Amino acid sequence: MLRLKHWFTGRRLVIAAPFLFLLVFFLFPFLIVGKISVSEMEAVTFKDVLSYQDGVLALQLKLSNYLFLAEDNLYFQTYLSSVKYAAATTVLCLLIGYPFAYFMARAKSSVQPALLMLVMLPFWTSFLLRVYAWKGLLSENGAVADLVIGTGLDQALLSLGLISAPGKLMNTPFSLVLGMTYTYLPFMILPLYANLAKMDLRLLEAAADLGASPWVAFWKITVPLSKAGIIAGAMLVFIPCVGEYVIPELLGGPETLMIGRVIWDEFFSNNDWPMASTVAVVMILLIIVPLAIFNKYQAEAQEQRR
Repeated sequence: MLRLKHWFTGRRLVIAAPFLFLLVFFLFPFLIVGKISVSEMEAVTFKDVLSYQDGVLALQLKLSNYLFLAEDNLYFQTYLSSVKYAAATTVLCLLIGYPFAYFMARAKSSVQPALLMLVMLPFWTSFLLRVYAWKGLLSENGAVADLVIGTGLDQALLSLGLISAPGKLMNTPFSLVLGMTYTYLPFMILPLYANLAKMDLRLLEAAADLGASPWVAFWKITVPLSKAGIIAGAMLVFIPCVGEYVIPELLGGPETLMIGRVIWDEFFSNNDWPMASTVAVVMILLIIVPLAIFNKYQAEAQEQRR
């Protein structure tokens, strides 16, 4: 009885809560999707992968979907395209979000809550409505479309291959990346701000006393110390962008095919649940790799601090 009470201490329960959450809402659904990916579909049901008959326990795994996924170039190009657009969005969010976060962290303490509220303000409006708003802004005679065409930026976008024709901004890689950058920018700013706000400014004063210019001090001190915030923000942006469905569907076109749309088509258009589950499992494994790298970096950083 005493041993049982020892296990059910408050500290252990607090630590166990997030693991229980991950077990129920991530691991179990992932195992179900994994099971469907190696099952044989019969109309609207699936064959059991584990069967027992006449004293024989048989495990039947259908791996043809994974083999087809590895052989079909279309799926490879789709994964590559998803990673490419997610990486481009992450870089843009970092380039835009870092100055914002730096300004917020260096602002007066009385102003910082208001700036933080402005960053979080878009979350007060439906995500779907905000994406639809960009659809109107980028369409013909839209405010953003008129501004881009009027300044001649559409020619530059055309030369970079981001749009297919002068003045055509919708259903292009440009509209897709713009929509994702706008949507996920707060997820980059918030961890950067949290990291920069805790930085010891005496380090910059010491660098200035030793003759370092503000630019050198920024690159030698501020950026390295904010590396954890950069990585956290990059993961928060990159991971959901890889599997994004709504923005590619509304703002992208046939040339901006991403894995989220492929999964939707396999599930609801082709009604091929095992293939859709296979695509989803590979996508999750693709996302877990950068997460493992981030966790490894965090562990190494904590060891160095000790």
